[in-house]
Amino acid sequence: MDTLTPIERSERMSHVRGKGSAAELRVRSLVHRMGYRFRLHGAKLPGKPDLVFASRRKAIFVHGCFWHRHPDPNCRLARLPKSRQDFWVPKLTGNRERDVRTQRALESLGWKVLVIWECGLRDEASVENEIRTFLDS
Repeated sequence: MDTLTPIERSERMSHVRGKGSAAELRVRSLVHRMGYRFRLHGAKLPGKPDLVFASRRKAIFVHGCFWHRHPDPNCRLARLPKSRQDFWVPKLTGNRERDVRTQRALESLGWKVLVIWECGLRDEASVENEIRTFLDS
């Protein structure tokens, strides 16, 4: 059972945004400090990637582990809510399926895609190395 009233739940969910999450801001800051320049949320590309490197034809998505169903079994952030599973399971599964379709669509257009997971940001050096390898290859 939900511990919040419908009004309280609505208020809380209204604060969830699709752009400018804390994880995305951390990645943007890191990539900028690394010296790369990018565009945000490429509206003309499938899925509107978070960071777009048009001259390199590369895109980075920053995924929240909960919302995008991080498949890593060790990720504690990707847990399912205990309440309203009849709502959450199809919702979150649909998000994951949409992400796969989006990546395939970008790849079919000749773009390379990197997904950075929220839980991976704990090790910034590793993320920096992953981004550098992706962008310089």
